[in-house]
Amino acid sequence: MRKKVTVVGAGNVGASCALRIADKELADIVLVDIVEGIPQGKALDMLQGCPIEGSDVKIIGTNDYEPTANSDIVVVTAGFPRKPGMSRDDLLLKNAEIVGACVEPVAKYSPNAILIIVSNPLDAMCHVALKVSGFSKNRVIGMAGVLDTARFRTFLAEAADVSVEQVVAFVLGGHGDTMVPLVRYTSVAGIPITELLDAATLDKIVDRARNGGAEIVKYLKTGSAYYAPSSSAVEMVESILKDKKKVLPCAALLEGEYGVKGLFLGVPVKLGARGIEKIYELPLSAEEKTALQKSIDAVAELVKVLDAN
Repeated sequence: MRKKVTVVGAGNVGASCALRIADKELADIVLVDIVEGIPQGKALDMLQGCPIEGSDVKIIGTNDYEPTANSDIVVVTAGFPRKPGMSRDDLLLKNAEIVGACVEPVAKYSPNAILIIVSNPLDAMCHVALKVSGFSKNRVIGMAGVLDTARFRTFLAEAADVSVEQVVAFVLGGHGDTMVPLVRYTSVAGIPITELLDAATLDKIVDRARNGGAEIVKYLKTGSAYYAPSSSAVEMVESILKDKKKVLPCAALLEGEYGVKGLFLGVPVKLGARGIEKIYELPLSAEEKTALQKSIDAVAELVKVLDAN
């Protein structure tokens, strides 16, 4: 019997995520969205591509949650983009409302599912999902670091003129410009990146990775990234469904690790059949600790606004 994955939100990220899961033949898919006809039409379109791709999965689109029952994983991509005149707090509270409204029926119909949160602001939305679902902390995971690391690896591979597959790197911290790419732990086929690229080049790459999403928004003007975010979520889905136990940077609830309590923050975790199976706590330099603290403070500020409303 095939596994079942629900994707909430049939926009660019959600639809791309569903398509990649189908193409990889990882699971049957339920695509949910509040807009009538959109999930149904997109699901049918994807389903008709399966004979060509050689994928025997089932894909359905729906506007309600009953067909999502007994999902193994639920990927939540629903939410508003920030609009002109909206403050960050406005966006935070609006998306908290949306994510909460999605997670409540998900938890009702799939009480044993693992939640992967993609909606922004990511770290704060994980906080909402944990509270609304009542799930254990290992079953609520944020997709952020996988995407941020992919951007970092892309730019490093380009600069060093090597295969992206051989670049090993990861970032810590919140999703956004406060993320902390760890150059000290970065290598190419075991060779420290500092042996291949000079400090000035690495500084530029770190800065570009931090602003990777903004760079794409600047080009698109009316939208944001969705191909790489969907690939990132699907890498997490695959590691869980296949119990691969990949070590990936994801937003996890910390309870003392890295000196943080009660906040979701991007850290390296082992992802397997039970969700987060281990959090890896790495020794950090004074400079890395300072950079990480900025990220922690930014996430804590968002959670404070949530708790006050």
